[in-house]
Amino acid sequence: MRIKVMIGLWACMALLAPCQVCAQKAQDGRTAFNQMQYAVAARLLEKEYNRSKSRVERGKLAFMLGESYRRMNKSPQSIQWYQIAYDNSYGPDALRELAYALKREERYDEAARAFKDLGIEIGSPYEYRRELNACTLAAGWKAVAEYADYTTELLEVSSAWADYAPITFKDGRLVFTSDRPGGKSDAVYAWTGNKFSDLYIADLKTGVVTLFEPGINSEHNEGTATFSSDFSEVIFSRCFGGKREDAWCKLMVSYFRNGAWSNPHTLDFVQDKVNYVHPSLSADGRFLYFAANHPDGWGGYDIYMVERKAGLWGEPQILSRTINTPGDEKFPFIDGDTLYFASDYHPGMGGLDIFRSYRMAGGNWSPPYNLKPPVNSGGDDFAFVIAQRMPPGAEILEQGYFSSNRANGNGNDDLYRYQKRIPPPMPTKTDTAAKPPATAAAPKMWLDVYVLEKIYEVPSDPNSKVLGRKPLPGAVAEMRMGKDAKKWTVGEEGFFSLELSPNEEYAFLASKPGYLNNAAAFNTRGISTEQDMRFELEIVLDRIFTDKEIRLENIYYDFDRWEIREDAKPTLDKLARLLLINPSVRIQLGSHTDCRGNDRYNQVLSQKRAQSAVDYLIAQGIDPERLVAQGFGEGAPEVNCLCNRCTEEEHQRNRRTTFKVLE
Repeated sequence: MRIKVMIGLWACMALLAPCQVCAQKAQDGRTAFNQMQYAVAARLLEKEYNRSKSRVERGKLAFMLGESYRRMNKSPQSIQWYQIAYDNSYGPDALRELAYALKREERYDEAARAFKDLGIEIGSPYEYRRELNACTLAAGWKAVAEYADYTTELLEVSSAWADYAPITFKDGRLVFTSDRPGGKSDAVYAWTGNKFSDLYIADLKTGVVTLFEPGINSEHNEGTATFSSDFSEVIFSRCFGGKREDAWCKLMVSYFRNGAWSNPHTLDFVQDKVNYVHPSLSADGRFLYFAANHPDGWGGYDIYMVERKAGLWGEPQILSRTINTPGDEKFPFIDGDTLYFASDYHPGMGGLDIFRSYRMAGGNWSPPYNLKPPVNSGGDDFAFVIAQRMPPGAEILEQGYFSSNRANGNGNDDLYRYQKRIPPPMPTKTDTAAKPPATAAAPKMWLDVYVLEKIYEVPSDPNSKVLGRKPLPGAVAEMRMGKDAKKWTVGEEGFFSLELSPNEEYAFLASKPGYLNNAAAFNTRGISTEQDMRFELEIVLDRIFTDKEIRLENIYYDFDRWEIREDAKPTLDKLARLLLINPSVRIQLGSHTDCRGNDRYNQVLSQKRAQSAVDYLIAQGIDPERLVAQGFGEGAPEVNCLCNRCTEEEHQRNRRTTFKVLE
C-alpha cells in the first residue's frame, strides 16, 4: 500500500463558511462567473463565445464554461468546453481540468492519456504519476463491479437539490442535510445558488420529507448530524455566515428534554478560526469522531477523535497518518471498532471515495480499504452509514445509506441505499504453473523521500504561475532520528528510500547550491506494521532568484494602518522558518501601495508596513542584521495602468508585500 505525504468539494461546499448573497443578476458572463451564478454564466458565456473572433479570448471563455458546468455537476458539458479551451491554446490548466473531468466520468483510458500528456507538457511526468496509477486501478475495479458484495439504489426522497449525509433516526426515519427550497432561511447561498442547508427528516415508507426540529435549524448552514443511541442528544455542524468574526463551521449540541430540543450550543473543545464538520458519535456515547482543517493537522481536512469522561469532552486527538493524508479526509462514521470515512487522496475512483479501516490490537488503525464500485464511483461518494444488520442465514447481510453526486443521479448530491450481500463467485483462472511455497516475512515500513523544485510558467519569474514540480537531482538530504544521522545525494529520479522503525520521529533537511534549504518531518506513531506499507514525503526547494522581488501572498493591512494582522501571521511565520534553516541568507522586506493617495503619504505608509513585517520576523528570532525594510510607495507598480482607469484587481496586484534575497 502507498500513502503520500506532501510538505509545502464540491460535494462538501454546503458545509464550508458561507459566501454573501448575490445582490443582483449579472448582465455578462464574466460577472456571473465571478459572482458564482454558474447557470447564468453558462448561458451568457456561450453567447459571448459565439461572438468572439479572437482565439485567445475564445480559450478563456471556453475554460470559464468548463468551470461553470463542472460546478453544476454537468461533467459531459465540462469535458466538451475544457477540450475547446485547450484547442484554443488556453494551456495546461484546461488539459488538467479535462483529465480530472474524464476521470469523474469514469473514462479512465482517456483520462490517463490526458494526464500523461499533461505531465509531458509541463515538463514533469512525476507530477501526475499518482493519477495515472489511480486510473489503471479504478478501471480494474470497474471491470469486476458485477461481482461486488454491494448493491446500490437511489432513494426516492432525493431531490434535484443537494441531499446528503443521511443518519438513521427513531421509527425507521432518516435525517439528512439538504439545500432544497422550504428551509429555515429564504436567502440564497451564493456558492451553490441554492438555499442555505438545513436538517430534514424523511419517512421512507411514505416518502414524506419535512424540516427537522425548528429549534435546531437556523438562518445559517446546518448539516451532518449524529445522534446518541437513545436519540436524546444530537451533535451537528453549523457553518456561520456573514462578516462575523466567528464565520466558521462549529460543532453544536442539543438535548431532547421535556418533549423539545434545547437551544444548541458549541462544544467546549471547538477553537476559533478552524472549521469543524461531520461528527459521528460512538454507540456508547463515549467517543466523538469529526473532521477539521486545523493548521496543525496533516493537511486539508483530517479526522479527529475526542473522548468524553464524566460528561466532559477532553482534548481532540488527530488520527494517525494511516488514515489522514495531505488531502481531505471527511465524513467519518464509527461502527464499533470500524471506521468508515471519505477521502480524495487515498487511491480511488475519482473525487471522494469511501474507505473502511478497523482498530487493531494496540490501538493502531489498519490500512484503509476502498469499498470500490458500486459504492464508489468517479464522482464524490461520502457519508456512509450502517442502518441494519440482518440475522444469520439471510441473503442480505447488511444495509445502510450513503451520499453521491455520481452520474445518473438527480443532478446534485443524492441519497443512496446500499445492501451488502454474499457476492457471486468470480470466474476462476486456470494457472498450471508451479508456485513456490509462500514464506511469511515480517512486515516493513518504507519511506520514499522526493526532493523537488517548482516548475514556473515563466522560468525566470518566481511570481509566475507554478505549473507543477519536478525531481531535483544532485540535491543532498540529511536525516536525523534521535542521535542517528545519515545523508543521501538524490539521483535522476529525485528520491531515496529508507526503512522506517515504529514509533519514531524523523527530521530531514534538504539542500542544493542555488536553492534555499527546506526541512520536513515524518513520524511513525500510531502506524500499523501488520502489513508492508510505503509512504512518500516531498520536500520542495525554492530556487534563489537574487535581487528579484517575490510576492508574499495573504499579507493584508487595514486601511491607513501598518500593524500586522492576524491573517498575515501564518505567511510571515513560514518565512521565519525558512530563514532559520537558511542562516546565511539576508533579505529585503518590501511594501508597495497602489497609486491612490499622494506620493509622500504612500511612501511613509509603505515604509511603516515594511518595518512592521521586519519587526515581526525579529520577534520570531531572526537576527535584525539579516533584514532590511524598504517602502516603495507607489513607485514600482506591478501593473502599469492609468490610476483613474485601473481596475480593482489591478490596484490589488499593486498593493503587495515582497521579499528579496540579497545574498
